[in-house]
Amino acid sequence: MREILGRRRRLRLGRRGGTARLDAALTCATAWQWPVLPGVGLQAAGGRGERGRGCACPDPECAVPGAHPFDPGLLAATTDARMVRWWWTNRPTAPLLLATGGRAPCALSLPAVAGARALAELDRMGMRLGPVVATPTRWSLLVAPYTLERLGELLHAQDWVPSSLRFHGEGGYLVLPPSEIGTGQVRWERAPERVSRQGSGGGAQVRAVASPWLPDVRALLDALVEASNSAPDGGSRLAY
Repeated sequence: MREILGRRRRLRLGRRGGTARLDAALTCATAWQWPVLPGVGLQAAGGRGERGRGCACPDPECAVPGAHPFDPGLLAATTDARMVRWWWTNRPTAPLLLATGGRAPCALSLPAVAGARALAELDRMGMRLGPVVATPTRWSLLVAPYTLERLGELLHAQDWVPSSLRFHGEGGYLVLPPSEIGTGQVRWERAPERVSRQGSGGGAQVRAVASPWLPDVRALLDALVEASNSAPDGGSRLAY
């Protein structure tokens, strides 16, 4: 009896989680025009319907379990609501992936401990931040779209950049909340700041929700490097 009740509870939690992922995917795709696709997800463990920590892809040594595209591939990312509904109706627990670059947000990521310290330092500096995605191992700061050429110029202009800093630009992807991946739950450390635009329609003021505000990559990169250099130990806390 206890096993049956436990199974029913897991099913209810799975349905709620699937609804949350579908809602989040639709918000990204339709309200914000961010191209998304489902991640490969995690494999079931022990035949009891519980989530395992192994990746559902064929690679038994997968370095990012659950948190990468597989089928469909990254090029399938879309803002089409019908496709998004079809994907998450058929795979309600699939992680939510953002295809970065182009007209979509890009991101910079750091190990979780370094990311938390960096955010505290950026707050102290008065830096305005956009959305921040947190997993148990890494924190990712979303920024306005940039090209690889511009990123190269910005990095070339820096004397030193934290070795643990990663860049998610065109041709890349980022897992978004409320996904679950091999390292654990994905959440918003800083939720997207909803921006409203005012316009007139039929003589009345109409408010429409635009994409969340995003900082420029140059400002954020400069601030991260400055935060690293101003750390008491010379910045090693932001290296990994």
